[in-house]
Amino acid sequence: MNYIQKYIEENKDRFITELIELLKIPSISADPAYSDHVLNCADAVSEAMRNAGANNVEICKTNGYPIVYGEKIIDANLPTVLIYGHYDVQPADPLELWDSGPFEPVIKKTEIHPEGAIFARGACDDKGQFYMHLKAFELMMNTETLPCNVKFMIEGEEEVGSQNLEEFVKENKERLECDAILISDTGIIANDTPSITTGLKGLSYIEVEVTGPNRDLHSGLYGGAVANPINILCEMIAKMKDENNHITIPGFYDNVIELSVKEREDIARAPFCIEDYKKALDLKDIHGEKGYSTMERTGIRPTLDVNGIWGGYIGEGAKTVIASKAYAKISMRLVPNQKDEEITRLFSDYFKAIAPTSVRVKVTPHHGGEPYISPTDIPAYIAASKAMETTYGKKPVPVRSGGSIPIVALFEKELGVKSILLGFGLDSDAIHSPNEHYGIFNYLKGIETIPYFFTNYAKDH
Repeated sequence: MNYIQKYIEENKDRFITELIELLKIPSISADPAYSDHVLNCADAVSEAMRNAGANNVEICKTNGYPIVYGEKIIDANLPTVLIYGHYDVQPADPLELWDSGPFEPVIKKTEIHPEGAIFARGACDDKGQFYMHLKAFELMMNTETLPCNVKFMIEGEEEVGSQNLEEFVKENKERLECDAILISDTGIIANDTPSITTGLKGLSYIEVEVTGPNRDLHSGLYGGAVANPINILCEMIAKMKDENNHITIPGFYDNVIELSVKEREDIARAPFCIEDYKKALDLKDIHGEKGYSTMERTGIRPTLDVNGIWGGYIGEGAKTVIASKAYAKISMRLVPNQKDEEITRLFSDYFKAIAPTSVRVKVTPHHGGEPYISPTDIPAYIAASKAMETTYGKKPVPVRSGGSIPIVALFEKELGVKSILLGFGLDSDAIHSPNEHYGIFNYLKGIETIPYFFTNYAKDH
């Protein structure tokens, strides 16, 4: 047992207890009712950062929720790694689908996590993952093995689009200056198949509103004679894709780069069992764009999905009404060369063009972000790959994710630095869903792997 494993073994119970305490704080950034809790969470993160050994720890105010910053500069001549994470979490709804309270963390064993997993909102996304870095940093500080400089930037608005992060980054370029950025807000293929995310999708998130009559109407007296906004909205959404699940917005695919046969063959080599995939999701069959595999649909093809739709009466019993308005929230995940502002404009133009004259439509853009690709031949990626190979016993597979972390492209643009997406979660961890969890194995494996990244990077930079 080396010094890293020894330190983890001696402190693992405390590492788990500390994370559980952090998970008890309902830091939901999307709901103003939880604002005090979000601020309390920032305080807890700053205290943990300070206790781990960071200097110049500061809760930096923004026009929204604060960013927690800290650093340890041991030698200006050594390379500097910037750690990014977020302490805010998604809303826990629907609460009735949780087996235990979303902010009452419990450890339970599962088939995938026989050693146990922590069930709580934010366990994997992203409290458990950024907290790994604080504990790995603590390990290196207490064993006097920190080989390069470290900076931490943990924000509180990632789940609402990082609305104030860009301004903070632009105003603090000198303070955030670094040689590599390390982010753990992604995952691995499986606990016996490590991987590193090399691509993220961009995002265009939109809310639409369809208005018919000036008030709700009796469906018997007016049905068939007046446009029903809910019916119209459903018809309009249906027109967004054709029979092959190809998105019909004019110009949507104009800048999409088609991958070569070799690149698609590389994707197909990643371990993936379609039957296990269907079983895990309780599906009879898969669904998606014709001509592409499941891995390609999620990793290299743009998508359009309705994230929420509402209107009319949804209470107990019946109410025969034609609603005055209907709404939907729609997200589009984008691939390299697609620009979120351009896609938002194309969507808005098309949505308005297909609306019948019997209704009025309103399109409201929300947050967006650019796609990101990380090269696999730079020192930081090589350091991460070697670190995983050391702790997992096998070389990690480079994969492209269907998820979006819009700030990664922002970091490259403003700081001129590539980000390495060294995540340890699993697809089955139910992030953004009821019963979110994070495996004890994954949490401790992250703490074990991160010091090797630092050692490799300091040596090979």
